[in-house]
Amino acid sequence: MTKIRIAFLGLGGVGGYYGGKLAARYSGSGRVEVCFFARGEHLKAIQETGIHIITDEEDFIARPDLATDNPQDAGVVDYVIITTKSYDLRSSIEFIRPCIGPHTIILPLLNGGDITERIREILPENIVWSGCSYIVSRKTGPGVIRATGTFYKLVFGYDKEPNEQLQNFEKLLQEARIDAKLSVNIRESIWKKFFFISVSASLTSYFDVGFNELVDTPDRLNMTVGLAEEFLKVAKAEGINLGENAIEQVVNRAEVLPAGTTTSMHSDFKAGNRTEVETLTGVIVQLAQKHRIYTPLYETVYNSLKNR
Repeated sequence: MTKIRIAFLGLGGVGGYYGGKLAARYSGSGRVEVCFFARGEHLKAIQETGIHIITDEEDFIARPDLATDNPQDAGVVDYVIITTKSYDLRSSIEFIRPCIGPHTIILPLLNGGDITERIREILPENIVWSGCSYIVSRKTGPGVIRATGTFYKLVFGYDKEPNEQLQNFEKLLQEARIDAKLSVNIRESIWKKFFFISVSASLTSYFDVGFNELVDTPDRLNMTVGLAEEFLKVAKAEGINLGENAIEQVVNRAEVLPAGTTTSMHSDFKAGNRTEVETLTGVIVQLAQKHRIYTPLYETVYNSLKNR
């Protein structure tokens, strides 16, 4: 049986959680080899003691087959799972090129509605799947990942008919106790996640509040609903119909997420880090202009955030 080799690029909350689950199940098994790419103290901690995953239900340490900052150490792999920030996409792919062969499949789990298309422009010869995650997870220290709440879902797929390779990968993830689902309409799945994260990341950053607080006052609730309505107009122009209850689902999800949690973009703004404002907020303004759709709320939020 040929060993399956999987590399994770981006060992923050998302990549660290899913990578840790795969490493816990498969490392040393001879069936699946798991490789982590990380840097600095995070890499040192993983190399010395493994990656420590803490959730509300479990607490475990997993050791990958390889943890390194040098792609040459890993060589060509079968799958590259990318969980970096969207603004790092091109540089991330250039970094990991030594691991990408003609049959390597790329699975991005980044925020945004056009990530797969951007990767296909860079790697036109490779198969690029699409994916997204529903998880509240952070790197809280070197080698430590903390996930909270009840959402841990990973959705992925391909814009062609599901095949045996996709189905086998779903089984591989599920065997590692990952809540994975193969989507038969992955573009719609990506836009559903994009809808929630664009609205919530834009407004948690704009108001400087957590998820729950987006809907706990009439003014913020009205702004959330208004921004969501503008997003849906843009999505419809792009050929995406997210359903009649889409706004209600966004509001409900914001209400039930763990108290005190927020979006990664909001956290980046508070920390003074580079943010994904162009991918999550600016792109909706650009698409609205392309389709000649009036989006005053998105424009207000975007103009405020991009100048911070």
